[in-house]
Amino acid sequence: MKNHANLRNKILGYTQVDDEILTGELVHYDQIELSKGETLLTPGKVENRFYYLEKGCVCYYKEQEGEIKVLEFYTEDVFFTDLLSYVNEETSNCYLKALEETIVFAVNKKVAETSFENSHQLERFGRLSMQEAFMKLFTRVERMTLRSNEERYLRLLEKRPELFQRVPNYLIASYLGMTPVGLSKLRKRLSANISVT
Repeated sequence: MKNHANLRNKILGYTQVDDEILTGELVHYDQIELSKGETLLTPGKVENRFYYLEKGCVCYYKEQEGEIKVLEFYTEDVFFTDLLSYVNEETSNCYLKALEETIVFAVNKKVAETSFENSHQLERFGRLSMQEAFMKLFTRVERMTLRSNEERYLRLLEKRPELFQRVPNYLIASYLGMTPVGLSKLRKRLSANISVT
């Protein structure tokens, strides 16, 4: 049974949408339930869906030379997709994989674009949600290039502490641009410093 209450509130957080228009739009979002380890996207496929994460955690990553490179962790109440594949309509080289029991709502790109063409209110929502997704990607790249390992770790600990309970350490290490051993050493060093002070 679909329950779009959180999705409805999320959309209304971007812009005002008349109830009748919004109700008609929400019908196009399909509910997808994923078990831990199931994927929404694998390399070689074109991503043609935009997702809202109702419950759970999704890891967005790619594999390079046999190593996992984590790009982002998505948790409750966010929109997400593989932006490059979605926007350019080209095959993806990334995975979107559930790290725990997960529920998402998905809307097809062509259906969404038709809705945007038919409603200025929905077009505004689409533009703002896409801008937000691009900005998150940009700031992520900026953090990786301008901040040290310690700064990135401390920021993640401050902003998203729940990830350390929900995500395996080796994936967090990859997300921070570190090895699991490097992350372990950093945590021990910071812990020792706290103990001293």
